[in-house]
Amino acid sequence: MNDHPNHDDSPDREDRDSDDSPASEGQPEANSHHDHGASNAHDPSTGEHAHQSEHGHTRHTEGEHAHHPPGDPTREGRVHGGSVEEHDHDGHRAHTDHSGHEQMFRRRFWVSLVLSIPVIFFSEFIQSVFGYTAPTFPGSVWITPALSIVIFAYGGVPFLSMARTELENREPGMMMLISLAITVAFVYSIASLFLEGTTPFFWELVTLIDIMLLGHWMEMRSVRQASGALDELAKLMPDTAERITDDGDTEEIPVSELSEDDVVLVRPGASVPADGEVVEGESSVDESMITGESRPVDKGPGSEVVAGTVNQDGSLRVRVTKTGDETALAGIMRLVDEAQQSKSRTQLLADRAAGWLFYIALAVAGITAVAWVIAVGFNISVLERVVTVLVIACPHALGLAVPLVVAINTSTAAQNGMLIRDRIAMEEARNLDTVMFDKTGTLTKGEQGVVGVVTTGDWDEDRAFEVAAGVEGDSEHMIARAIRTAAEERGVQCAGVSDFENLRGLGVRAVADGDTVHLGGPNLIEKLGIERSDEIVSFANEAGSNAQTVIYLIRDESEVVAAFALADVIREESRQAIDALHAMGIEVAMLTGDSEDVARTVAEELGIDQYFAEVLPEEKDTKVGQLQTEGKLVAMVGDGVNDAPALTRADVGIAIGSGTDVAIESGDIILVDNNPLDVVRLVRLSKASYRKMQENLVWATGYNVFALPLAAGVLAPVGILLSPAVGAVFMSLSTIIVAINARRLRGVDLSA
Repeated sequence: MNDHPNHDDSPDREDRDSDDSPASEGQPEANSHHDHGASNAHDPSTGEHAHQSEHGHTRHTEGEHAHHPPGDPTREGRVHGGSVEEHDHDGHRAHTDHSGHEQMFRRRFWVSLVLSIPVIFFSEFIQSVFGYTAPTFPGSVWITPALSIVIFAYGGVPFLSMARTELENREPGMMMLISLAITVAFVYSIASLFLEGTTPFFWELVTLIDIMLLGHWMEMRSVRQASGALDELAKLMPDTAERITDDGDTEEIPVSELSEDDVVLVRPGASVPADGEVVEGESSVDESMITGESRPVDKGPGSEVVAGTVNQDGSLRVRVTKTGDETALAGIMRLVDEAQQSKSRTQLLADRAAGWLFYIALAVAGITAVAWVIAVGFNISVLERVVTVLVIACPHALGLAVPLVVAINTSTAAQNGMLIRDRIAMEEARNLDTVMFDKTGTLTKGEQGVVGVVTTGDWDEDRAFEVAAGVEGDSEHMIARAIRTAAEERGVQCAGVSDFENLRGLGVRAVADGDTVHLGGPNLIEKLGIERSDEIVSFANEAGSNAQTVIYLIRDESEVVAAFALADVIREESRQAIDALHAMGIEVAMLTGDSEDVARTVAEELGIDQYFAEVLPEEKDTKVGQLQTEGKLVAMVGDGVNDAPALTRADVGIAIGSGTDVAIESGDIILVDNNPLDVVRLVRLSKASYRKMQENLVWATGYNVFALPLAAGVLAPVGILLSPAVGAVFMSLSTIIVAINARRLRGVDLSA
């Protein structure tokens, strides 16, 4: 039997939008650096170096306010067009920073669109189609070419600038295709002004540029919105804090000036400025933005609080334990940023497909030119066919298909308390067939709780809890806390006690309601020489068979009036999570260092398929490997400390974190809240994200498969020809469809 002799004995436990500045209005720089590691990026406009931290955020020079507008490139994600922009300082690899240009593309689109209206209105082709005649006046003939030149210079040059970077890197892609198409169209139209028998298509040129600008603006906007998790997280941090001085007054200082061991006052409704420990006051704190827990969490002396969480109804004095990059919020931002920049297998496939498409487009364009020259000789229609092929081939949709889903996936996960460190692991989660949980602190709460009670005579359970909670009122022992918590949950008030005495190695004694009462384990029973009733003995034997601790309440050193069974309490969410995983066809296994009896009891109660008991921390990874040798794709869910080897060995390592310990290096995915249901949400999000990736890839590639032959003129014999402008419309439509489909991921139901 596993009755514990006194309070000192405890049951077996396991270890446990860009700013509107001139910089953004100009051409995108070809050598803008956003390194993960510290780097010195020289700023030609100031002659100084902007020092970047390892997180990609600029460290400002002295006196400069360290705030970035929401769209600033130092704050935005750096995912674009299917690739994460990386750099090679030694090789001086050119780099185009596509982020932070949303406002620029929006402005250029609207200006170009307004200038395009006269070009379209005075176009001879448009006049013939709609049956009107534009007014003529001196110089009216030059309106179309003049405005087209302006539109090309203003709206088209940014694409040329970014294409230069691709050319320098010898990595042709989308920008080179766009630039080739608009350049050929521009040169052809200008040449047509001086060549007899040619018809310029300035209107096609300007509409092509307009649509390219619109598509790029919408893409930037979508990625920016999807990557907004970092901005939203940054907004959680207050700018100032109220530090308590040595004389007890408060002073308002910037959060950046806080140091460890400073004590700050957090008033009701204010945000906690740094991670810390409550030293005075009681309140509840809204931690939903960090842990996803919707209910406020009660806080009192000794409780930990997290930077960015919001204090509710009471004032708290908090001793700072972590500041700046060491806070939980900074760790979350770091992980979200890393996840948005990492790539999944599907994204790598999309990158390769975009590269292949460039060469396919050139090949189709060449074949088209040769075929049309052979068929009709060299004329303007040949050039028009080639231009149309190149426009259709622009991989906007393909480039956006996966990265936008990845960005939305990452932000959606973060909003639900799931931090993704490895995109491949996130993608693999959809294929899991076995999830292995560590027991203590994961499936269970990792703390003692009252799981059963029995009383005798005229004592009922409420009276037993009233007296026991009163006797244990001042103790911080885990058994005392468990009894007080159970009493609170039942709404029972603690009895008033006096003459409290701690009986070392036995338990405690006090006077309650005029009776002398003892509370302790079997050693106390033996010491006092008390006989237990059959009902109490039966209760204790059953508890012992389940490896539960039994504590006895004794009156007047002669009668056992109640017995309490305590155990590591199983989370209610654990049952829901395991049922949901089973419904998805996923087996559930459990690892624990506890005894066979404890493991079997928990496994049977939760319906776990397989369990491993009495496993040492260093042996846990071998159990994961054992399942893998059976051909199973295994996820390991643990606390990230003694489970690190198993988390690393697993196909998907899921580290259970807490609001103050999110940067767990051993997990591929981190669950901020200790909630097993988040594993179910993770699998569902993985399946939904992969489905969106596949749908987008099928649409983007399928669109090109059908559109390229059509653009080349295979249906010309039946009178169907696509102009460059119509091709641009189709291309942009495919981009918009892909973007809309990706954004639908936000509405996916992750409930368990």
